[in-house]
Amino acid sequence: MATFKTAEREQSIQRGMDFIYGIARKPRHFAKCSDDLLYFFYHVALTARDRRLRKTARDMGKESFGRWRNNYQALPRNANPDTIIDYFHADSTAEQFGRRNKTLKGQIREATKRYTAVDFLWFDPLNESPPEDVPESCDNCDAWNERGRRRCWSCRRRLTMMTRYQVWYYSLIRAYCAETYGIVLGAGYADVFKWLPALRPYRGKEGKDNPDFADSIYAISHIVYTLNDYGVYRVSPRWLPEEYEFLKTNVKEAIALDDPDMTGEMLDSLMAFGLSEKDSVIRQGMNYLLSRQNADGSWGDMETDDLYCRYHPTWSAIDGLREYAWRGKGLRFPAMLPLLKNWANGRGTATIGEARNLSLV
Repeated sequence: MATFKTAEREQSIQRGMDFIYGIARKPRHFAKCSDDLLYFFYHVALTARDRRLRKTARDMGKESFGRWRNNYQALPRNANPDTIIDYFHADSTAEQFGRRNKTLKGQIREATKRYTAVDFLWFDPLNESPPEDVPESCDNCDAWNERGRRRCWSCRRRLTMMTRYQVWYYSLIRAYCAETYGIVLGAGYADVFKWLPALRPYRGKEGKDNPDFADSIYAISHIVYTLNDYGVYRVSPRWLPEEYEFLKTNVKEAIALDDPDMTGEMLDSLMAFGLSEKDSVIRQGMNYLLSRQNADGSWGDMETDDLYCRYHPTWSAIDGLREYAWRGKGLRFPAMLPLLKNWANGRGTATIGEARNLSLV
């Protein structure tokens, strides 16, 4: 029996894949976002249930990787944290496609020891909860500024602070990627993850009175992604009951905001929790995504000059529409399960010692 709007979804997904592949085939664009796009192709090929979609993503990924310029063969001496991050992301991308450089990985592993978690993760998760005084990159000149600054060191424009949700899920993504690669950025994934209860309870949109709403949604979706290895495993709603209920309740708010990026991330997270197109909230979200695809196959604002805001909503919408070849219920880091169960049973937050005892690498 065909699933909910199977043919329409397949056509929509293919058009979205063609749009992203079109970006990957433009050298100027590919140079800016190659790591992201290669990761996208790799994970669709790994996790899609549909064989044709897996083959499409695999073929697009292999062809794109063949044009990828890997200029990261040896880590420069005295590399700073930003350089180390660039090199580990590039080498991780190469490893996904079967190219391993043991010498470079050893250099990166040793170089990370020269720095602290604050240098890599914006805050020290070993000793503090996610802060509210970390500035975003400058809107005017793109410069990054040290924590606590209110005006840009370069152009003196006033800076916008990240929300604590944003600081936390950015750090969580970095820690996940690092430990998947085999390094630790001053603190481990468990050290960052242990602060999850500090972000609860989640507040709804509350009209326009909750500026943290969007970042709280993205924090929850990245809890799911980093736990389930970006679509490999299902996760139990019993492990994350507050997150599950918050997503399920607020899909309608993402639709009301006309935000396909947010809606897509909410749908694929809810599918990881076990919902399917049989559930009205999933059908509602899919109907919205199908109705909002642009003529060029993308989702989101066609007028923006921000390349990320062209391909990422499309990526999210594809993930929100496709079916997954789940490998059962599980976690990328199984050692996290006792912690999740303790929280679900009302034990509050993890102690620093508990988080440090979780060996994930």
